[in-house]
Amino acid sequence: MRSQPTQPTQPARPARPAEPTHPAQPTARRRRDVALTLSLAWIALVLAVAVFADLLPLRPYGAIVAGLDARTPPGWVREFLGTDAIGRSITARLAYGARESLVVGVGSTGLAMAVGLALGLAAGFFRRWLDTTISLLLDALLAVPALVLLLAIAAVGRRGTATVVVGLAVVGMPSFARLARANTLALADRPHIEAARALGAGPGRILRRELLPEVAVRVAPFAFVFVAFAVVAEASLTFLGLGVPPPTPSWGGMINDGRPYLQGEPYLVFVPAGCVFLTVAAFTTVGDRARRRLDGRDSGLAHATGLT
Repeated sequence: MRSQPTQPTQPARPARPAEPTHPAQPTARRRRDVALTLSLAWIALVLAVAVFADLLPLRPYGAIVAGLDARTPPGWVREFLGTDAIGRSITARLAYGARESLVVGVGSTGLAMAVGLALGLAAGFFRRWLDTTISLLLDALLAVPALVLLLAIAAVGRRGTATVVVGLAVVGMPSFARLARANTLALADRPHIEAARALGAGPGRILRRELLPEVAVRVAPFAFVFVAFAVVAEASLTFLGLGVPPPTPSWGGMINDGRPYLQGEPYLVFVPAGCVFLTVAAFTTVGDRARRRLDGRDSGLAHATGLT
């Protein structure tokens, strides 16, 4: 009896790998994105109000609102945020106070960053005795507490916006210089810098064309954080009577003016203090996100070029 031929067995098919599932975006990242969006929106709003305050339908910041009593609470009628201790519009004073705070914050940050970049680039590129001298100067400035240095500059100089800007720039310059020096030391021996030297580029061209743009980008995240510090410092100095003199409105001055009425009319303090808090939080958030993106870019570049 002839046996039936057996059917050839087919090789077993390999199991299909499970298709990767794309998890939903992490909640923490989503929260960071929302925080960044809100921070940028608040900064844009404050900038717009500060720049275009003269074009907005606001009362003069020093005029007493007719028909309303002093310390009128916030409401939807006539004065949205109410009036201050002597009957002036809180809305108008907040808008013009935003201008003062941003002038101090951005002005002092720009001045500190410019001087700090120059010193840090020089110290990190030329090194030797110049690096030693600049480092000693920076260490001496950092050894003095920031508040003591600010109070000394405010006491010596004429009371006003320019003195506050210069004082905050002196306080912040050593930090910018140290960051610029550290980044210059890290970049000065990169291949493209060596190639520029080999092609005959002088120190000035290398500093200006090769190092300055890269170092400035790396220092920029700290600039946002320093703006936040400068806004708080300006409000603190004005609160202590050493900042912007009245009748020029500033958020710190408004907090100081409302302090005697904190128990009965807390909005006189909480409204300007809330503006300070939101502005500081917004600039800090933007600076933190900029630093994270820069760190991610640097790590990706180092991996791609084989430097890690």
